[in-house]
Amino acid sequence: MPETPVATATDQQTAPGSTRPMVEIAGLCKTFGEHRVLKGIDLTVAPGQVACILGPSGSGKSTLLRCVNQLETATDGAIHIDGELVGYRVQGGRRHALSPRQIARQRRATAMVFQRFNLLAHQTALANVMEAPVHVHGVPRDRAREEGLALLDRVGLSPYAEHYPAQLSGGQQQRVAIARALAVRPRVLLFDEPTSALDPELVDEVLSVMTDLAREGLTMLVVTHEIAFARDVADTVFFMDGGVVVESGDPAQVLNAPSHDRTRAFLRRVL
Repeated sequence: MPETPVATATDQQTAPGSTRPMVEIAGLCKTFGEHRVLKGIDLTVAPGQVACILGPSGSGKSTLLRCVNQLETATDGAIHIDGELVGYRVQGGRRHALSPRQIARQRRATAMVFQRFNLLAHQTALANVMEAPVHVHGVPRDRAREEGLALLDRVGLSPYAEHYPAQLSGGQQQRVAIARALAVRPRVLLFDEPTSALDPELVDEVLSVMTDLAREGLTMLVVTHEIAFARDVADTVFFMDGGVVVESGDPAQVLNAPSHDRTRAFLRRVL
């Protein structure tokens, strides 16, 4: 991306009572070759809020999350996490791309829970949870183990700490993945359709953990097709189609009385 003038951003964690957004996305675009996947996304999430992103396959939802987590580099626009510009530093009124080391440091503000779990098959559930704290953040093993066990207990899996992924159900693996994400103490937790790879009877155990996290005040950005979860848990719902946010607002408004024809058609199909 060419250097462009941008506003400066702070690098401080949001103070209690602050009105600064935890996630602020402005004019975000992403192009792969000639294909424009994101076409100017504007999105704001306040600290402690849950935002659910709905939309058909191919609408750009997962690409949006990957840009937030810096797994993809945006073509244009800006992302701020807790007031800090993502992927760039500002100098002389212009922005310059961060180094890989600086991006790795920034990425600690977020953690991603993927569709397919992405657990290390040769490591136990506990070892998966301990991996990033020990090998990325330099946490002593004894402390990482204690915290890992507490996180597995938090997601209802303390009896399975020494089980390997192949010994766990899909729902259990996804709960381990959530514990692993929490282990890095992110300010924002990103979920990319976390129940889409699960058998229907296993979906509720994952959604229950996510609901508990929402009640605890964790800021969450959730790409999902689980309409009931969005209706009951989200503070804001964003409906995307064709790389843009078609409409957004209170879940009751967007899901029960959508204003856009495209949203109404999508909800008729998924419901």
